[in-house]
Amino acid sequence: MAFWLRMSILTGIFLVFSNAQSVANERQFRLAVPAEIVESGLLKHLLPRFSLKTQVKISVVDVDAVAEVSLGTVGFPVFDGAGGKWRALVHVPDHVGVQKFSDWITSEIGQRTIASFVVDGVQQFTLPEAETVQEVAVQMDGDATAGQDISRQKCGRCHVVIASERMNAIGSTPSFFALRSLPDWDERFAAFYTLNPHPAFTQVDEVTPPFPSDRPSPIVPVRITISDLESVLAYVASLEPADLGAPLEHQ
Repeated sequence: MAFWLRMSILTGIFLVFSNAQSVANERQFRLAVPAEIVESGLLKHLLPRFSLKTQVKISVVDVDAVAEVSLGTVGFPVFDGAGGKWRALVHVPDHVGVQKFSDWITSEIGQRTIASFVVDGVQQFTLPEAETVQEVAVQMDGDATAGQDISRQKCGRCHVVIASERMNAIGSTPSFFALRSLPDWDERFAAFYTLNPHPAFTQVDEVTPPFPSDRPSPIVPVRITISDLESVLAYVASLEPADLGAPLEHQ
């Protein structure tokens, strides 16, 4: 068989496999959940109904594990109960399955599903009260020009931080432009070192404790100062947010 033909066949097989893998990834993601929620039984009631509606599978992982979405005290409010007011924090906003989950859990159907979880005749979770959002202009004091350089050095190995370098990052990691489109982008960047997977390899001078001797950083550590972080925030504030499209509509 001619060499070019063998290469064409191999290329075709690779493309078919890659496309199938991409579709599979869009239809599944990881959800980090605190023990209180797991033990309540809510997820056994909630997740199968979501998957049936959307054909997206969710794998539940420990609250400290790497995940595309996590339930905790940061993010948008989803429900109250099990001793807390729980929020969902989206780590990969441009993931198709994650977008469907965000839309579904805040939709009328999703909210009815949460409220209908009953144990021994008692409703276990209630919907959060509507929050009053006050628009505040975000003003950054850092050096945006320095922030661009710092972002390339510290964040560029995983994230796209400059439009002209879109091929130099990890494909599953959201770009700075996608993150900039989120309403709480400034909070996410200001506290990025507390959000998985950053704590495992990030050190902020005079803020984070040293890595435990028995758990060193798995990669070359990212070391940053508060002044560096302020400059990164100023740079991100100057970016044009990515257009992620209109929210999905549920019929």
